[in-house]
Amino acid sequence: MRNIRLFAVGMVIAMIFTSSCSSSKKSGSGSHELYEPESVVPDTFVFPQVPASLTDPDERAQYLIHHFWDRFDFADSTLTKKPDITEQAFVDYIHLLRFLPKEESAESLRHTLKRAEADRSMYRYFVSLMEKYFYDPNSPFRNEEYYIPVLQEVAGSSLLEEADRSRYQFQLEMALQNRVGMKANNFSFRFASGETRTLHAINSQYLLLIFSNPGCPTCEAVTRQLNSSSALNKALAMNSPTRTMLTILTIYPDNDLEVWREHLPHMPKKWLHAYDPGMVITRERLYDIKAIPTIYLLDSDKKVLLKDSSIEAVESFFSIMN
Repeated sequence: MRNIRLFAVGMVIAMIFTSSCSSSKKSGSGSHELYEPESVVPDTFVFPQVPASLTDPDERAQYLIHHFWDRFDFADSTLTKKPDITEQAFVDYIHLLRFLPKEESAESLRHTLKRAEADRSMYRYFVSLMEKYFYDPNSPFRNEEYYIPVLQEVAGSSLLEEADRSRYQFQLEMALQNRVGMKANNFSFRFASGETRTLHAINSQYLLLIFSNPGCPTCEAVTRQLNSSSALNKALAMNSPTRTMLTILTIYPDNDLEVWREHLPHMPKKWLHAYDPGMVITRERLYDIKAIPTIYLLDSDKKVLLKDSSIEAVESFFSIMN
């Protein structure tokens, strides 16, 4: 990821929580007032000035987000070549989205794209920023719920080439699979013994589903960390002949079974390890495996609790549970 500064975020947060001492208006009285639009400032990015009459932090945050791009010149394509201005502003913007409810953040992103339509190259640049920060598996800001409304807009945009539209349509189809709160797609898997089972047939309070490959350094590091996690081991220790609190299932989604079998002795003994016969998961696009490993946490009804999760989120979930 590009080395984008984060210090501006502190200033933005301060703008939200610091109101004018001279303001005598009560919180809430200014949110329905009309304010003079600020003029566009060329060749830079300038934060909007939050009216002093808005003293409630939520109202100040909403004003700042709704007017965030008011002074930015979307028609100036040269700004796409100046990441210290445009990309930095975008990073500050996405930090603020967390102050909005889900539907309002989606509307804000759609509105930003609409404004970027002022210039074709600017539009494409903003789409690329949203893909980079919301979709890239290595992005610390990765957020599928932010990215889905973006994809719904750009997948049919005439400002993009057909190849790009097709790619974003595919990303949208995959993003809509196995969302948090949905029942995870069922599939069959096979153990080294030859026994075949299905995901939905696993009887467990929680199921940690890990798509991984043998010989993948990141997979090995993740496996070691999860295997040594006190929170997960406490949950595994609660398993009994009459009740399974946690099942950890690794799935090998590729077809080099000889390599997979050779690697099995190095995998944790308390986990289940299987492969996808016929690579059905990949062929039928049942799961969006952008990178290896990919981690899901499911509940007893196989509803998704965590999707494409980090180790930290998994450990946090079980730490709270314990």
